[in-house]
Amino acid sequence: MASKILYVCQEITPYLPETESARLCRTLTQAMQERGNEIRTFMPRYGCINERRHQLHEVIRLSGMNLIIDDNDHQLIIKVASIPSARVQVYFIDNDDYFSRKAMLTDEQGACFPDNDERAIFFARGVLETVRKLRWTPTVVHCHGWLSSVVPVYLKRVFADDPIFRDVKIVVSLYDDAFPGTLDATFGQKIAGEGVKDKNLSILDTPSYENLFRFVMDYADGVVAASANIDPSVLEIARTSGKPMLEYQAPDSAEFFDNYNRFYEAIQ
Repeated sequence: MASKILYVCQEITPYLPETESARLCRTLTQAMQERGNEIRTFMPRYGCINERRHQLHEVIRLSGMNLIIDDNDHQLIIKVASIPSARVQVYFIDNDDYFSRKAMLTDEQGACFPDNDERAIFFARGVLETVRKLRWTPTVVHCHGWLSSVVPVYLKRVFADDPIFRDVKIVVSLYDDAFPGTLDATFGQKIAGEGVKDKNLSILDTPSYENLFRFVMDYADGVVAASANIDPSVLEIARTSGKPMLEYQAPDSAEFFDNYNRFYEAIQ
């Protein structure tokens, strides 16, 4: 059974340096497309991405919408590029306030950007509003990297009645990408301001990496252990959640991509 899979990725190579997550997002999207699935792939347009080298160009018909986050207007710009060797098209979520800086999630000293919480909110809203504009109905949404973690919440709480997303199944991949400390203390309030009503929002009163996934796990229909070095407490949350889980497997295993394909089919 072919699926329509929306990939929401924190990073993808060759646009960014090759990390475990960036490499998997690159190979998984191609492999699923080659297996007859229809895919759409999104990532942020960080300022460190070389637009000329990778031939990004703006999609005018999808751009120009304003998203209000914490009472401030932010313009949504959509760009697109193709990975020629993979015949995979990638949509980029862009905004000068959030993604023009020449780094991904941390500054030169390695400190997390203080507005990473709003960047995650903007990324989630930008992806879902754009998919709605495309009038494309995914059967599976697969989120990679903690920056994509707001997407499951919005799908089940803000966009739940939209016919495009009503029946979608959500997969969350866990990586070795924990951030130190916490996100902005008002993160939960900002999500509530977006229309998210959830008795468990109090978990985000202390928006640590662990608490973020403790909150998000409720919204997942399936979980993937995508790294051998996932934060142990987060892995334990996933394993005791009762959600279907694809345990970690070495990327060079013969059944690697087929196991993903079967996992998508099993949760639908």
